[in-house]
Amino acid sequence: MKRVITYGTFDLLHYGHINLLRRAKSLGDYLIVALSTDRFNTEEKHKICYFTYEQRKQLLEAIRYVDLVIPEDNWEQKITDVQEYKVNTFVIGDDWEGKFDFLKEYCNVVYLPRTPEISTTQIKEELKENHGDKH
Repeated sequence: MKRVITYGTFDLLHYGHINLLRRAKSLGDYLIVALSTDRFNTEEKHKICYFTYEQRKQLLEAIRYVDLVIPEDNWEQKITDVQEYKVNTFVIGDDWEGKFDFLKEYCNVVYLPRTPEISTTQIKEELKENHGDKH
């Protein structure tokens, strides 16, 4: 069985996330998603999420491409995860190009092109702009 892993926050789940998960799953038989915990997002990534870890986990578990959701607690856990879950392929968006090449010693590393017209940051910015326009 070919195992694939990807990492992310997956807040305000959108079709760009679904595209990434679908393409990641197509690279293997079993897709693991390491989901950033609330603490990791606020303290390390300096991100504020709309949905809690548990809510984001429920959303991901409902997606047919996702076989397992595990917590991402820190930047350093990737090698351990790859070894523990016997991962064949690590997948992440190409905005991280080159950043995870150190994993090539343990598995295949694939940087997938992002869906260009959508991002959580963009959604948050547009919501903020439109919120002020209400009559």
